Amino acid sequence: MVVRVATWNLGHRFGEHERRHQAIIATLRSSEADIVCLQEVWADEGGHDQVDLLGDALEVHRARTASIFWRGQSFGNAVLSRWPILASETVALTDAKGERTPRTMLVTVIDSPHGVITALSTHFEHRFDRSATRVAQATQLCGEIVRRRSDPDTAFPVIIGGDLNAVPDSDEIRMLTGRCAPAERGLVLTDSWEVAGDGSPGHTWSRSNPHLADATWPNRRLDYVLVSWPRPKGVGVALSARILGSEPVNDIVPSDHYGVVVDLRTG
Repeated sequence: MVVRVATWNLGHRFGEHERRHQAIIATLRSSEADIVCLQEVWADEGGHDQVDLLGDALEVHRARTASIFWRGQSFGNAVLSRWPILASETVALTDAKGERTPRTMLVTVIDSPHGVITALSTHFEHRFDRSATRVAQATQLCGEIVRRRSDPDTAFPVIIGGDLNAVPDSDEIRMLTGRCAPAERGLVLTDSWEVAGDGSPGHTWSRSNPHLADATWPNRRLDYVLVSWPRPKGVGVALSARILGSEPVNDIVPSDHYGVVVDLRTG
């Protein structure tokens, strides 16, 4: 059996966001994901919340980061789950100087048929020149995983879905995936795309996306489903990984990012 996990940056409220919202619903429904980690979800001060709209349309459980409003809009992370969410918490991310930033991670505890699963949705600093901040945020992420995980030799591993705004050979991703000294002793994260990707580069920020026609960034793989290690043998192994949201729905591509869908072995 598998747990199907998706991660996707929904692109907040740019452009034709109402049409995009309907395309997002259709794409998530067709993915048949059990757990979805979302970034750039919106809410407004009028009480409208994209997470609730998605949760109601898909008939799933949901949790989101606490809303911080700016000019009447909020910008955050969320988790949708086929199974009940027992607990959730918003954790603020810091910069390289240890000062709080608007970026966050959402930590959820999910009551799945395969045991309790901790799933995190996060979104790191995006600027090209802020690798040091992303290293600090990756370090903070690892600290939260170590603090919250159950016995790594017996429990289901922690699942992380996020827009990390960093390519696989960056300092921050190398630290997470064991290519250099880890942030926390005894913790490495497995990049599911490297294990089970479909053979393509897996670009989630792609010039093939019509929303990025004027983008100055090159094609990049920025979005990840990561799984904590150590873990019980065979559990959490990525069996397949594919791109989500690259196809138009009713003539519109749902977001400026493509997402990632991964099937993880349960045992």
